Amino acid sequence: MRRRNLAFASAATQLLLLYSVCCLLVFLILGPLRVEAFTGTYGINYGRIANNIPSPESVVTLLRAAKIKNVKIFDADHSVLNAFKGSGLELVVSIGNEYLKDMSVNEERAMDWLKENVQPFLPGTRIRGIAVGNEVLGGQDQDLAEALLGAIENVYNALKRLQLTNIIEVSTPHSEGVFANSFPPSSCTFKEDVLVYMKPILDFFSHTGAHFYINAYPFLAYKSDPEHIDINYALFQPNSGVYDEKTNLHYDNMFDAQIDAAYAALEAAGYEKMEVRVSETGWASDGDEDEAGATVQNARTYNYNLRKRLLKKKGTPLRPKIVVQAYIFALFNENLKPGPTSERHYGLFKADGSIAYDIGFTGLKPSAASASLFSLRDMQAHGWVPPYLITFASCIVVLLLALAA
Repeated sequence: MRRRNLAFASAATQLLLLYSVCCLLVFLILGPLRVEAFTGTYGINYGRIANNIPSPESVVTLLRAAKIKNVKIFDADHSVLNAFKGSGLELVVSIGNEYLKDMSVNEERAMDWLKENVQPFLPGTRIRGIAVGNEVLGGQDQDLAEALLGAIENVYNALKRLQLTNIIEVSTPHSEGVFANSFPPSSCTFKEDVLVYMKPILDFFSHTGAHFYINAYPFLAYKSDPEHIDINYALFQPNSGVYDEKTNLHYDNMFDAQIDAAYAALEAAGYEKMEVRVSETGWASDGDEDEAGATVQNARTYNYNLRKRLLKKKGTPLRPKIVVQAYIFALFNENLKPGPTSERHYGLFKADGSIAYDIGFTGLKPSAASASLFSLRDMQAHGWVPPYLITFASCIVVLLLALAA
């Protein structure tokens, strides 16, 4: 009997060793776990700097009728989080720049924020991402730039303590101001003074598997130089395009060129494997006299062609196998936003929920659709089931076969 027990123990030890090697191979092959905070390719920014837009409950009806599943807000307003509960919509919440300095030096402040604004709403409200700050690097506030990494790390570590890092991605959106140049796309690099702060953030995101988020606005590029930029190139309309001699690639629209410029900057900094996602893009339907191109017709053309381009689920000339995913700016015209007139005219919908112009949506209307059941496929698509699961299952099969032998 003792020999039999010893033989069994030896076999069990060998199987455990086999299992450990298998799991190690899984990690080496697949790398760090990546949280997918985006379903499909099309999302929208739900800004609320306005006093005349529909209630969050009506917004849920509007979004579901429009079949827009990915939504990003610029805070963590509880009325929105409660309205989204059971809706099936995927939500990214944001931590404002005003919180960053405090969070950067105290992980408990990040934990307090999460316990107040995230944890109580899960899992009914599908919070899939947290954007820490907005367009911090490339700006004028050096203290804020110095605080960004610490805030990101503390938010992530607090999420880890809550065991939520496998379902919630931590990120930060950047403006085009982080780049020294972006034309042609292959020449794009980060500004030297930005790279000092950017590199450690990219190191951290490489470890966590997060994406690089960029706010890409062909409208702003065209507005700044209408004499030298072909508006058809900015609007996805027929044009001669731009040829990049270094990569031998041709671009027929500025949106793709801006994304590939970000890829080029990442590659030059040593992060060629990091994927780019567009956190904002859009076109103003009205503007001041000096805001070239801000018309309803141009806004409709850009957003219609952009939606068509995203629905094709294709990559860019430089990264053809990485499907482009983007959050459109914005859901509504926001009448209380400061700045030039264009800032208050990015909405796809008017304040009453009707369409601002026709790009295929029908506007606010009742929806009988009920919240979908959380199927296994949904769970995998939304980040609840890690991508290791399939390979892990393979390990189990190997163990069972070994036991059977």
